[in-house]
Amino acid sequence: MKYVFFDIECACVFKNVAKICAFGYVETNENFEVLAREDILLNPKGKFHLTDRKGREGLVLPYEYEDFKKYPLFPVEYNRIKALLEDPDALVLGHATMNDVNYLNLETKRFRLPSFRFDFYDTQFFWMNVTGKYSQQVGLGVMAEALNVEFTPHRAVDDAYATMRVCEALCRREGKNVQGLIAHHHIRAGRIEDHRLQPASSAGQKAYYAQREKEREAYHRAHEEFYRFVNKHMHRRKKGGALEGKVFCFAKDVETDVPMSVMLVASIFNSGGKYTSHPAECNVYIARGQGGVRFESAIASGAAFVPLENVAEALGKL
Repeated sequence: MKYVFFDIECACVFKNVAKICAFGYVETNENFEVLAREDILLNPKGKFHLTDRKGREGLVLPYEYEDFKKYPLFPVEYNRIKALLEDPDALVLGHATMNDVNYLNLETKRFRLPSFRFDFYDTQFFWMNVTGKYSQQVGLGVMAEALNVEFTPHRAVDDAYATMRVCEALCRREGKNVQGLIAHHHIRAGRIEDHRLQPASSAGQKAYYAQREKEREAYHRAHEEFYRFVNKHMHRRKKGGALEGKVFCFAKDVETDVPMSVMLVASIFNSGGKYTSHPAECNVYIARGQGGVRFESAIASGAAFVPLENVAEALGKL
């Protein structure tokens, strides 16, 4: 078994277009000893349009753009790249690999070439499984720094080499080889076939999504219960009470802390206060701490901030 780590740079990336200008790869044995490494440069047959994901800051690749006109088009190197990635004796890996596999897929469609067909793994996904942080897409630079690996960004072969070293360092830290890491976390490889892409998955990721969905459902149930109470009882509030003219709003986590939030809003209604779901419309904002969009909206509109732990005392003063 050998490992093939690869990375791709594009002259431009749009929704349905990715014009590849560099395919970098590093081939190693199972001990991460380098067998081959190369930067396959390609004529993207199009202008360079390099921006970040938001279309703003330009990205700078360490190549002379004019030189790309002398390199072959993607179809010329297609069979060589295909043989490398579809080698039955190779385990294919990258970082955020779905992006690069998608670039390959888009190029085959652009040039009307047969689809690639291979399984692939992702060091970013390895990191998610090791750390249990499935909501964070950690960049190669962050992983490299955490594992004390140096690399030069944005040259495809160097990124591929850094991906290999990051994978090696992670395996060393976990006391497993790549196959052991895959088996331990029950990771299923991603796959491309017939121009269709399937992302990698794992038992840990499935458990994370199941728990997140459970929490989301609990949140929505609590949210609905709180607002049913508010809508039913606000028009019955005491007129002329100590809180007449006060309009309250709670932070989301306070609202969904039922029955505490129901008891709190009931005491507000009993003293003549009102409640709004819009922080910009309140003049008293209650939260466990400062910060967040709702907090900023309330304060910007002139609302007084009352920490939840002080609310009993504050209500008495109001």
